[in-house]
Amino acid sequence: MGTITTKKIEFLSDDRILRGVLHFPENSTGKSSLYRIKPDPSNRIKNEKPCIVIGSHGLEGSKDSAKQKELAKALPEKGIAFLRFDHRGCGESDGTFEKDTSLEKRRSDLINAVEYVHSLGLFNEKIALFGSSLGGSTCIAAWNELVVKGIKPCGAVLCSALVKSITVKKIPVQANDHRPALPLDFFRKNLLFDLSGKMGTINNILIFHGDMDETVPVENAGVIYKNAKHPKKLIIHKNGDHRMSSKKDQQEFLKESIIWFCNCFNR
Repeated sequence: MGTITTKKIEFLSDDRILRGVLHFPENSTGKSSLYRIKPDPSNRIKNEKPCIVIGSHGLEGSKDSAKQKELAKALPEKGIAFLRFDHRGCGESDGTFEKDTSLEKRRSDLINAVEYVHSLGLFNEKIALFGSSLGGSTCIAAWNELVVKGIKPCGAVLCSALVKSITVKKIPVQANDHRPALPLDFFRKNLLFDLSGKMGTINNILIFHGDMDETVPVENAGVIYKNAKHPKKLIIHKNGDHRMSSKKDQQEFLKESIIWFCNCFNR
């Protein structure tokens, strides 16, 4: 197994500085404009410049979420780069959660992340997306706008993604270590949406959802699967919760996601 190179990055999204980490395939330094990937008989992307997957975390998550860290380790071993970053108001990025959180702003963050990656000249034109919970919603919301900009994602992996916000069972209004308590009006103003009509151009989608998700009902996964175009695949985890806390489910997620991303970039 080769060494994976990481590089901390910063980019602008509107007037906020967002911070993240790029993970490069082996034999990459993050300084050269061309990456040479060794021939490998395994299932591996073979390009002079690597493809890249860009991740979007959940409502109160960060770039350090377990799923993103696992993808950041596994994808470069297949010759695929990965970018994980903090949305505005989260983690190490500028802003405050209560003032800078909305689906519209998260969508802008993701689009700006994609455009930043393209501006580096370090990757080929193929990108894919990863999103968990509200991050999955963000991927769906950004997809059509990326297409309009001439950047069509090759595919995506979505976990416990929210399509209709009115279906949420548990609204996190209580204060925690990251933010003060939030009134219900905050969610009505910033996080009330229905994305079921926004999936006309989405394809190559792998969907994970637990059938016992206590926050985002599993019916949301069915809406995505019904409306997305082929190829598409839906994996329902029996007794699975919102955080995918089962070790078995986590292992299946990583294995199936790596295969899916490799196939997306090879199609």
